[in-house]
Amino acid sequence: MDLIVAVYDDWGIGSGGTQPIALSADRKFFRETTRGAAVIVGRRTVADFPGQKPLPGRTNILLTRQGGDFPGFTLCGSPEEAVEMTKDNEKVMVIGGGSIYRQMLPECSRAYITKVHVTPPSDTYFPNLDEDDEWVLSEVLMAGEENGIGYEMCLYVKK
Repeated sequence: MDLIVAVYDDWGIGSGGTQPIALSADRKFFRETTRGAAVIVGRRTVADFPGQKPLPGRTNILLTRQGGDFPGFTLCGSPEEAVEMTKDNEKVMVIGGGSIYRQMLPECSRAYITKVHVTPPSDTYFPNLDEDDEWVLSEVLMAGEENGIGYEMCLYVKK
């Protein structure tokens, strides 16, 4: 199981349920990296999806304890259930938000982290993998600049 997230310089990932600054290069990287995968996502992140619709070309698994009606999503109520539901999938990606990342991080072996070099106000943070002894930066997959904002797509692996 892998995860994918965009973080700011302070490892913030969002504010008010959305990304304050989103780069088109990161959105493209996200689409390409998650295409064909089973994606595990939380309810508040789904609320930020266009039309709150499932992501096309993926199996959308909504991890929530609240239940509800979410057409196109398969609901599960615990991280253990999410692991069980995806055990036969070739590619599984955790895509957020903050509480889902914290719950699923122990199950992940790789993390695709886009580092966006700005620090907008955030109320949700991802654990700083640079300070986590269990993770190591394996490689910088690509880097660039968009609208004056530098970024790198990095691959971290669990030791």
